Amino acid sequence: MAETGQYLTFKLGDEVFALDIAKVREVLEFDKITKVPQTPEMMRGVINLRGSVVPVIDMRLKFGMGRTQKTVNTCIIIVEIHLDNEATMIGALADSVQEVMDLDADQIEPPPKIGTKLNTELIKGMGKKG
Repeated sequence: MAETGQYLTFKLGDEVFALDIAKVREVLEFDKITKVPQTPEMMRGVINLRGSVVPVIDMRLKFGMGRTQKTVNTCIIIVEIHLDNEATMIGALADSVQEVMDLDADQIEPPPKIGTKLNTELIKGMGKKG
């Protein structure tokens, strides 16, 4: 029997992406982000999350889709990642959050192999639903 995972789906433009729900800590409204000088363009700045400084990454810029524009649905998904064996929180700026979706392991195909043109280090796989 295939193992089922839960994923939080979010939109960037017309595309739907998903994060493993186990890594998602919370979803926040897009509020004030404090700019940090001399950081990559995709790093929009930092937010204060209950006394902790959390960097916010513009996921549209990370995926080469242009800068995220603030709308009523724009949100920051707080995700726990591991850097140098240490748990770190980052904010992922997204156009909107969709739903929590169950996907079986057999519904997830490995990322496409398209030579060196596509950077797949951030892509676990391509889910198929409906």
